[in-house]
Amino acid sequence: MFQITQAHTRGVAEHGWLSSRHTFSFGHYYNPQQIGFSDLRVINDDRVIPGQGFGQHPHRDMEIFSYVLEGQLEHKDSMGTGSVITPGDVQIMSAGRGVTHSEFNPSARERVHFLQIWIMPDTLQAEPRYQQRNFSAAEKRGRLALVLSPDGAEGSLLIRQDTRVHAGLLDGDESFTFTVKPDRYAYVHVASGKLKLNGQPLQAGDGVRVREAGELKFEAGENAEVLVFDLRPQELPAMG
Repeated sequence: MFQITQAHTRGVAEHGWLSSRHTFSFGHYYNPQQIGFSDLRVINDDRVIPGQGFGQHPHRDMEIFSYVLEGQLEHKDSMGTGSVITPGDVQIMSAGRGVTHSEFNPSARERVHFLQIWIMPDTLQAEPRYQQRNFSAAEKRGRLALVLSPDGAEGSLLIRQDTRVHAGLLDGDESFTFTVKPDRYAYVHVASGKLKLNGQPLQAGDGVRVREAGELKFEAGENAEVLVFDLRPQELPAMG
């Protein structure tokens, strides 16, 4: 039922100012067994030193969201959007027909640790847009909160794909479940800490492909933060 990608097998990129781990093929890291999963194309686990970041660069036809675990991330884009996101904030940029942006660590002292995640859109050449919302620790504590969806359910941000992303915090005796529906896939990414998934120990950076319907039970967390992706039942990302 599970196919686990262990954290230590991920691609590695060290650039001095940036330390990155790639779950899926990205940049100079290519693994034919790790091209993506369903509409999920990129999960980059990035750490950026103070005062550095990604300069202005373009994207098109991609749903890109950032999830900050530690520190601050400053965003600027060609739509005129400017903001600083911190832990608890979810930021999604729908690149649509084209947008440029930068992501920068504005701190003079602390590094920023965040996940950069790309999901293939269901619509090409759409109007670019930017959204941001804070999901408090209380909303995620001992449960899964819906943070992205195609219909904005439960106060989630909008994504142009039949994908739903949930975030949860788990520690001590806390537990929660997620049901993978028939004709759906799921992907679990442990963002930080440790936990057990249906009895299987997982740690920060581990990912799990789930292809069969059934219940996922999350428990035995040690300061764990987890993302759960509810996905279309296809193996590899496809544009449109």
